[in-house]
Amino acid sequence: MVSPASDEGPPPGLFADDVAALAAGVTGEVFQPGDAGYGVECATFNLALTHRPAVAVGAAEPADVQAAVRFATADGLAVAVLATGHQAIVPADGAVLINTRRMSAVTADPSSRRALVQAGARVQQVIDGAAEFDLSPMVGSSPSVGVVGFTLGGGLSPTFGRAFGWGADYVHAIEVVTADGRLRRVSAREEPDLFWALRGSRSNMGVVTAVEMELHDVTRLYGGGLFFSGRDAASVLDAYRGFTASVPDQLTSSIALLRMPDVASVPELLRDAFMVHIRIAYVGTAAEGDRLAMPLRRAVPPVLDTLGDMPLTDFASIHNDPVDPLFFREWTAMLREFTPEAVDTLIDIAGPGTDPPVEFDEVRHLGGAFGRQVGPPSAVGNRDAAFAVWIMSTGPSSVGDATRVRGGCVGRTSAVEHRTGLPQLHLVRYDARERHVHARDLCAAAGGQGVLRPGERVSSQPERSAAPREMTNSPRKSAACARVDSRGQAVTRSSPTRADRRTRRLAGTVAGTGAPRRGRPNLCTRASCVRSRRRLK
Repeated sequence: MVSPASDEGPPPGLFADDVAALAAGVTGEVFQPGDAGYGVECATFNLALTHRPAVAVGAAEPADVQAAVRFATADGLAVAVLATGHQAIVPADGAVLINTRRMSAVTADPSSRRALVQAGARVQQVIDGAAEFDLSPMVGSSPSVGVVGFTLGGGLSPTFGRAFGWGADYVHAIEVVTADGRLRRVSAREEPDLFWALRGSRSNMGVVTAVEMELHDVTRLYGGGLFFSGRDAASVLDAYRGFTASVPDQLTSSIALLRMPDVASVPELLRDAFMVHIRIAYVGTAAEGDRLAMPLRRAVPPVLDTLGDMPLTDFASIHNDPVDPLFFREWTAMLREFTPEAVDTLIDIAGPGTDPPVEFDEVRHLGGAFGRQVGPPSAVGNRDAAFAVWIMSTGPSSVGDATRVRGGCVGRTSAVEHRTGLPQLHLVRYDARERHVHARDLCAAAGGQGVLRPGERVSSQPERSAAPREMTNSPRKSAACARVDSRGQAVTRSSPTRADRRTRRLAGTVAGTGAPRRGRPNLCTRASCVRSRRRLK
């Protein structure tokens, strides 16, 4: 039995000779607790989580990833992967942590309009490489996130999404190390089941080392933001609802209620203030973009207007995401529609005069190309969702803050449940036990689809699912069971569905890629899941 790692050294049973052999067999670096560089190797962008693996492997090439996976399998350790750590969810305590940041090469081919992107590459690197040929990859809101994690998680782009759809749809091939230590190249023709599962399921299928993706003919766009005083939140939200009902697919937008901090990086006009921020990215001319944005400008005078023509390389200025690591927790959910009742609920829980337990409430407009299948089928689902909710908090920074957050959320939940009686959509990122209810209030009023309990993940379905962002009308049959085992490995398993059977067959085909542990996937031990597995045998 391997116990969690500690600062004193490797866990009992992990022999120094094994680690030394691993270090001698890789091109990159190997770290254990107490080694110089161990903390840096395990550091994540999100400071809410700290990895304490038994061994950290700084992979420099795919062969290093293979060696790390085989080492973990031989010693009965779980495997975790780290690129930038923006979406770190489960601590990798006692595991083998594979850091891919050294593998960051980007090769763009203008003749095929494709790029081969290694696992550690960030979005800005691909943008810069593609820009040399007047091409662009799918981008999110931040230039510093990892391309592979963003893309294989579905690739929901608040910049190009309505124009082009999901980023995962533009993946043509994936190089991945599965639990048996094999490096595989998968595509629609080569191991199509694994190719289907990797695009949209994000994790538990193997360690991706590179992705071949399609590029787009975009070099400029009309983009930026409109900032309004928080006092006008209700009027701005109403105007935004009308705006989204008529804009073309080439325009992707979102609206956010922001509690801006009093820091130098924030424009002085916006510091220490409650603001409403509409973000716009339009793949078209500046003249047409101005015409489309005019109803928003007329509805309420903005206090700051940054909309205009820009090179794609400046896309980060649209959302102005943080560039330095910080403590945050976030939740996401999908909505069928953004109704007047949802606006009222958002104003009630996060509008003027409120003291919400989060600093950031955003509603993203979907539809358009998000609703269309491009290329071979994938695990990306929720294509019929009309809006997405994204909620983030940069706390708590103390025990007192955590108590306030928890108490405030529970109170809001009870009120909304009694007032609406609508289905709840629980959210699945991080430890939602503290603050996911703030988001659930909005989702309840907006017709949230299905129930996902905190920490759970949903298995992929060919038509409608995209773990971990599944929405269903039958939560008891579709919600997955999840836990973290003694080695810190996330363990997920769904109730029996057609997609669950497909996932099980796939895991057997690739020797248990769900969790590289002695060649077998971890299974949930919840009684209902055990009974389900028996029925399927």
